[in-house]
Amino acid sequence: MIATSREIWVYLAASPLLHLTMTLAAYLAGDWLFRKSGQKAIFNPVLIAIVILVSILLATGTSYATYFEGAQFVHFLLGPATVALAVPLYRQFERVRHSGPAIFVALLAGSATAIVSAVLITWLLGAPQNVVASIAPKSATTPIAMGISEQIGGLPSLTAVVVILTGILGSMVGTGLLNRLGVRDGSAQGFALGLASHGIGTARALQVSEVAGAFSALAMGLNGLATSLLVPLLFHLLGQWLWP
Repeated sequence: MIATSREIWVYLAASPLLHLTMTLAAYLAGDWLFRKSGQKAIFNPVLIAIVILVSILLATGTSYATYFEGAQFVHFLLGPATVALAVPLYRQFERVRHSGPAIFVALLAGSATAIVSAVLITWLLGAPQNVVASIAPKSATTPIAMGISEQIGGLPSLTAVVVILTGILGSMVGTGLLNRLGVRDGSAQGFALGLASHGIGTARALQVSEVAGAFSALAMGLNGLATSLLVPLLFHLLGQWLWP
């Protein structure tokens, strides 16, 4: 019976549709739990999907390369999904235009805070320089963060993990924390989520409101640019003091 099950799995694993179906099913399961919980942020669909998929891959001994070969269509859809974020942004264009100065200040303050806090906390915990470099761009989207990490001597694979964890954590606690702090304006909440938690935070912001989603998408894009400019500069300046 065990041998038969393994043979069935080997046969199914040869089809690229298997891992694509697994990915969609895992996310749908996560989304179902999220909705059944009353949309509590702790039941983040992305986190649940990751746990399900990792458990299946470990249980079946499937390598990530094999899994990605079948599920890469989802990766391809990230491009169109990102472009689609322009729709709510376009609808809120006038509000964004009138908030220009506030957006500029919030972007610089938020991006710098994300970078400096990541560097100082990991340094205080005794992390080596390459690990600190890997975590510094954690609030940018994964492709940008990995490129920055490699440029300043970090480990891109570690950066990818930290970026995803940052997004999940931000989407789980971001709105609740902002509400407790009295920040209830949709544009402010959305901008904070997008800046700190990139795409996953933006997905959460879109669940809050279209206004929050629009400002979150804007923050995600602008922070990618700001992080690529500020991380090398701030890491170099802080490095002269932290690693003389």
